[in-house]
Amino acid sequence: MAEATTSSGKRNAENMDTDTGGIDPETKRPCFPPVAAEKLAGKTEFRRIPVQTNRRTPLQQNWEKIFTPVVEQLKLQIRYNLRNRSVELRTSQETKASNAIQKGADFVKAFLLGFDVNDALAIVRLDDLFVESFDVKDVKMLKGDHLGRAIGRLAGKGGKTKFSIENATKTRIVLADSKVHILGSYQSIQIARRAICALIMGSPPAKVYGKLRAIQSSASSRI
Repeated sequence: MAEATTSSGKRNAENMDTDTGGIDPETKRPCFPPVAAEKLAGKTEFRRIPVQTNRRTPLQQNWEKIFTPVVEQLKLQIRYNLRNRSVELRTSQETKASNAIQKGADFVKAFLLGFDVNDALAIVRLDDLFVESFDVKDVKMLKGDHLGRAIGRLAGKGGKTKFSIENATKTRIVLADSKVHILGSYQSIQIARRAICALIMGSPPAKVYGKLRAIQSSASSRI
């Protein structure tokens, strides 16, 4: 009887191992259409972006260039709230993309950080662009004239250094006091940040240019 029970248990175990519950292992993964923002959130999504005093005039001058892509491409509602001096965005029934509200907020934030409206507009058109910000003093503790000289090294004479880094890394860079804002893809931002940090730490611009040219040539050879 013990042997019969053991063999019966083995057969049951084998059946359990081979039973897939009626699921075909080769069944393709289901493909669902994108979920509309209204259905995804269950309610209207809202973003408020504060506007600094020094960016109110540029915002007013470029308002048409800002609200047009937000309304026509992202299908969002946008307004400038005079009471709390901020740009407000919200989804509507026409909003289709689930990430539309985030794209719109990132676009407006990029402009308010100091990026040209046409450069910031790339955030709306492309999916892999971001803005990363950091403080020069987070890289190296500098004060007074030392801080000013470090920022001057980043810009270069006539902005030459900044433009060289932008062209080599395919990014856009804004220097605002001791803040550095970089717009680009994740990989491009990392390359640009390393170059900027090297300049802050005191590396000669010629050495930084050499490394950037090496990166450029390496990328070109891969293409």
